[in-house]
Amino acid sequence: MSETWIPLSDPDITLAEIEAVTEVLTSPRLSGGPVVESFEAEFAAYLGRRHAVAVSSGTLGLMMCLRAYGIGRGDEVVVSPYSWHQIAHAAVLSSAVPVFADIDYWSCTLSSEKVEAKINARTRAVVAANTNGHPAPWNELRALAEHRGIVLIEDSTEAIGSLYAGRRVGSFGDCAVFDFSQPGILTCGEGGVVVTDDADIAAALRQHRTRCRGDRFSVSITARPPYQAGMSDITAALALTQLRRIDEILSRRKLIEGHYFDYVKSFEGIKDPYVAPEVDEVHWFLYLVHLGTRFTRSSRDAIIEDLRVEAVEAAAFCQPLHLQRFYLDHGHHKGECPVTEKVADRVLALPFHAHLTEDQVAFIVQTAKDASINVGAGSAIYL
Repeated sequence: MSETWIPLSDPDITLAEIEAVTEVLTSPRLSGGPVVESFEAEFAAYLGRRHAVAVSSGTLGLMMCLRAYGIGRGDEVVVSPYSWHQIAHAAVLSSAVPVFADIDYWSCTLSSEKVEAKINARTRAVVAANTNGHPAPWNELRALAEHRGIVLIEDSTEAIGSLYAGRRVGSFGDCAVFDFSQPGILTCGEGGVVVTDDADIAAALRQHRTRCRGDRFSVSITARPPYQAGMSDITAALALTQLRRIDEILSRRKLIEGHYFDYVKSFEGIKDPYVAPEVDEVHWFLYLVHLGTRFTRSSRDAIIEDLRVEAVEAAAFCQPLHLQRFYLDHGHHKGECPVTEKVADRVLALPFHAHLTEDQVAFIVQTAKDASINVGAGSAIYL
């Protein structure tokens, strides 16, 4: 890439991470070793959970959650069609049936009322995400799950550090799943973790993840067929070091968020990012711009192209999951989740990471603003 290219994401890696990885590389254990165990213990403590199980990806983490709860063929799992899709795919990979519930227009998280309308006798679980860092309505979702006797699983991939009702995200679901692939706030290339307070579920997760300790005395014998979805000590070294720096990482991102807010708020018609009353703090996953109703998907895409020409990487934040080919072929259709479809057509993700300068943020915002005028929609742009 050109030195002038401004990427959408750029991991916050320091000498501390490099030294941690180097230490593992010069050790006799690269996988299944003490660094993974240290990361699990510290991550659980960070969230106030009893157990953490490191895995190779968030998708496999959710698959193992569903299996641990006995959820599989024919069971329905309510998921969001909006935002980070990789984890929701686990319902299909587990032979369960994904059922899409629409989102709240303002927070873009699952609407508890729309979730309730989708629950029936076959529903076994709800997977709710803290979309782009904004916590889902956990009080309502928890009450609903307990009333209907279903499992509540939290996807906190996009929201590490965000606070809801005085608690960190990741502490609300029966299980919570984090994926650490780019462009995550805490990123280690690939990998993830599942947290829970249930010792039996944690034990089941470990059984599904890798061979048990007793089987490791043989290179070929195993008592059960695991997914072989463990995290390496190399990945864990990155994750553990980032976790120990997480307050610093979040603080640096808040500075960039402030620069964006300063440069965007002067535009006519712009609204502040929405934060629900019960949410104490949001750490945004990406910096999103919601374009006004005069924009179309094609004009949003034209703005992305204009930014690319100016060496700025931007992206459409979401292609609704229920409108992707696999799910269309399985009976889903346009109009099924109208709020998601309305929002997704006009959401633009701008570069957001700690390596941005204030001048770069100013350039990005001005370029996006000029592009919005070029596509004929004036200043109908809001956050």
